[in-house]
Amino acid sequence: MRAIWTGSIAFGLVNVPVKVYGATQDHDVGLHQVHDADGGRIRYQRHCEVCGKKIAYEHIDKAFDDGERTVVLTDADMGSLPAEQSREIEVVQFVPSDQIDPIMLERSYYLVPDSKSPKAYTLLRRTLQETELTAVVKFALRQKTRLGAMRVRGDVLVLQGLLWADEVREAEFPEAAATSKISAQEMKMSAALVQQFSTDFTPAEFEDDYQVQLRTLIDAKLEKGDSLDTEATFGATDTVAEAADTGDVIDLMEALKRSIARKAKPKETGGTAAGSKTAGSPAPKPPAKKKAAPKKKATAKAAATPTATKAKSAKGA
Repeated sequence: MRAIWTGSIAFGLVNVPVKVYGATQDHDVGLHQVHDADGGRIRYQRHCEVCGKKIAYEHIDKAFDDGERTVVLTDADMGSLPAEQSREIEVVQFVPSDQIDPIMLERSYYLVPDSKSPKAYTLLRRTLQETELTAVVKFALRQKTRLGAMRVRGDVLVLQGLLWADEVREAEFPEAAATSKISAQEMKMSAALVQQFSTDFTPAEFEDDYQVQLRTLIDAKLEKGDSLDTEATFGATDTVAEAADTGDVIDLMEALKRSIARKAKPKETGGTAAGSKTAGSPAPKPPAKKKAAPKKKATAKAAATPTATKAKSAKGA
């Protein structure tokens, strides 16, 4: 497994270098689109609606439009954003785990120590275990500033992306709020039925029946000889190399002492707002703003690299 991102956890003045790995994977059978007459691959090309030319990926920028005006954002513009350049997972709060609504949870990542001396990593992991708290963090990944929840799973720290508050819609459904008269007998029978199904949750007991049946169908067609020569339909692929960064760890005890002292100091002089950034820690980042809907479309468009186009075009259909 290859790390998708490297950086560090900022825990007060303690710096914990980590590698980030995807904690989940898609088990769906990969499908693509073909011409029904000859099995030839169907590919999507990027054409400019102004000049009509086919545009190479390196000449594609992102843009935002408000219905009347369009603002073009170049790679240099995007790279100038402080949050985009950040390689830091900033711990901003420690909260009771039950205060994080599961509806806010997104994709999960494993955080693995990226240092010859993992003492700071072990300290943070054990602190979360013993306090039974979840760390609320901010980080930047794939051109988005994100909110996250960091907790412990086994011996590894897990980072789960969180939706921003304004990305969760309010549950305003009059139909669901309508009340019906329920008798005591109905409640008793319903509770008895629930009790019959009650057990401990074991994820491995469940299987994706659709994917199993799809795989069986494909294997049957292969065994029957109902297939085509892939060379006649499949084009060349590209590979992308990823770079990695490393960080240095400062003296652990000294960093902890300074973090506690600096966090306490503002309280003596009038206090600061809860959850404000610890003094002496890295420069504050601008607050994240919700991305407008048109920009999401531009991001998806930019993500369609020559390699990804083949793999993703079928899913997008």
